[in-house]
Amino acid sequence: MSIGFLRQALHALQQQSRSRTSYRVNQWFKWLSPGLSVKRWLLISVGGVFLASLGLAIWVKLTPIFWLLELLRSFLGVITNILPNYISGPLVLLCGLLLLLWGQTRTVGSITAAFKQQGETELIDVLLAHRRLYRGPKIVVIGGGTGLSTLLRGLKTYSANISAIVTVADDGGSSGRLRQEFGVLPPGDIRNCLAALADEEKLLTELFQYRFRAGDGLTGHSFGNLFLTAMSEITGDLERAVAASSKVLAVRGQVLPATLTDVRLWAELADGRRIEGESNIPKAGGKIVRIGCTPANPPALPAAIKAIKEADYIIIGPGSLYTSLIPNLLVPEIANAIASSKAPRIYICNIMTQPGETEGYTVADHIKAIDAACGQRRLFDAVMVHKKSPSPQSLIRYAQQNSHPVFLDREDVSLLGRRVVLANVLYEDETGVVRHNPQKLAKVLLRWYSGAHHGK
Repeated sequence: MSIGFLRQALHALQQQSRSRTSYRVNQWFKWLSPGLSVKRWLLISVGGVFLASLGLAIWVKLTPIFWLLELLRSFLGVITNILPNYISGPLVLLCGLLLLLWGQTRTVGSITAAFKQQGETELIDVLLAHRRLYRGPKIVVIGGGTGLSTLLRGLKTYSANISAIVTVADDGGSSGRLRQEFGVLPPGDIRNCLAALADEEKLLTELFQYRFRAGDGLTGHSFGNLFLTAMSEITGDLERAVAASSKVLAVRGQVLPATLTDVRLWAELADGRRIEGESNIPKAGGKIVRIGCTPANPPALPAAIKAIKEADYIIIGPGSLYTSLIPNLLVPEIANAIASSKAPRIYICNIMTQPGETEGYTVADHIKAIDAACGQRRLFDAVMVHKKSPSPQSLIRYAQQNSHPVFLDREDVSLLGRRVVLANVLYEDETGVVRHNPQKLAKVLLRWYSGAHHGK
């Protein structure tokens, strides 16, 4: 019985050793992948060693080189007298290659050990991922609220060339208080996007979303909002604050406010009321017939326009139709830049209607509202709609708040000149809250982009 156990243990150790060897060999072959800019620099280094040796030999009039070659010739003569050249030649070549491999292995191993922290990914895998992400398409995402940050969490695994253009019309909660007290633009939606695009997303999200529960004047504020407010004071404006924060937080991509103007939303309702303030519009409980901002026609952030013009792919949404998406499009330069773009453009429709904003809205109603806000121009070519209905438990939960799944009126959407992209991108948590699944959503969006891009 003990002999059998020893055999099993020995076999397991052999398998483990083979597995480790196979893994290491596979890791080393990755260094030969094209585009890493490793092989070219290695060859340049070898060339440098050769030229340095040649220069040294010329400088000392070749005397040491001559005697070294004589010694080498004598040594090779002795070797070939003992072993034939068809044996000694391959043997010396093999020894040289083994020494070269050993030296390079130890060199790269030392570099990897220096840069790699406990539990982190192998250096070669980090380099390969870096190359893949920075060769990804230039994606511009426009919106605000939790919908935008949810999408960014999925997109950042496909590309590092992401520009999130975010609304600055928020005037409720912590952002609204900071806006009133310090005169800064609301940082809430920008905070969510920075956390979503950061490499250490989980920890940063917890830190940025942390709300103080005590303290004179701190209660209700999130750490991220205070951080961005302080950075705005230090750097001079929100754009510089976001750029500086992105470097500190190792953000993958860039987050851009739609405008640096202090804009305030207003909405006219079907019953004739005019509601001022982004946070007050959903609470008014009426049908929105017109929406705008004060001051009208705010100037766009130049970096946002540049990102749109250079974009390979433009995504609008998801998010609250009137308070997260349309505020960005009320900046005329942004709407004009999107309308002029030749890149594939898609709108992500919400899964559920939103009380106070889109009660009873169909997919076509969402599209018509965006078109109306932009002077009836077509800002996107396709609309993504979730395919399946949420669970009965979620439907009951939302029905109690007068919220229901957005109905797809396919014929009306077709008459508006938009294609429909159906996909299963739903995520439901244990409480029945319905959200888009970041990974599924990003995967479908990149698949559609690939088809649209190659279909041109």
